[in-house]
Amino acid sequence: MWLLRVSSAGDRQNAAHQQLHPIHPVCFHNRKGVGDPIMPSETKVVKGAKNGQTRTVERPRATRFYPADDIPQPKKSRKPKSTKVTLRSSIVPGTVLILLSGRFRGKRVVFLKQLEESGLLLVTGPHKVNGVPLRRVNQSYVIATSTKVDLSGVKVDPKFNDAYFKREKTAKSKATAEELLDKKPEEKKALPQSRISDQKEVDKAIIGAIKKTPLLKAYLRAAFALSKGQFPHAMKF
Repeated sequence: MWLLRVSSAGDRQNAAHQQLHPIHPVCFHNRKGVGDPIMPSETKVVKGAKNGQTRTVERPRATRFYPADDIPQPKKSRKPKSTKVTLRSSIVPGTVLILLSGRFRGKRVVFLKQLEESGLLLVTGPHKVNGVPLRRVNQSYVIATSTKVDLSGVKVDPKFNDAYFKREKTAKSKATAEELLDKKPEEKKALPQSRISDQKEVDKAIIGAIKKTPLLKAYLRAAFALSKGQFPHAMKF
């Protein structure tokens, strides 16, 4: 039974037409047009002895409407994404930075250069001044101050790159039950003599530039801290 809402004479005619000619789903007839409609289907093989071996499923129907104009689809770019890290404008060679995380958090260091491969910052204390050696830090965890060291006469060796700081991987064997029970503290590895000599050379060059500015050595030696009533967002570094 058809339940139709009729509000005008035109709607009455449409309602009468729908009762005489109901809308059938999309189907396919045989060539002669005689017999029951044939729905688009296909037979698929089903695995399992208890599943009947085959199963007839309906095929997805094609779209009834297509756009009149071809809509161009954007092609996927094959260009590799740029991994270059942009350096903050407030950080230039010689800028004094305050470390915010890690072993040396609160220490003031001198920025030397940005490493090309990783985008990390190469900094040093120098080690002879405040104990911070040559190391890499992320620029997200530093505060750039307005204090700068004149490094115009200091040349940073190109050997200081990401490969210079990589640790050697050693093969680890599975420990036995006795070794786990009698576990001894690992011995601290001695720093290579080449790293010690490199640190001394860098310290010598930077300390010479630091001495040109009075009280700069004491400023680098002092650790950064906040007193009561001081707020970092209201301070000018």
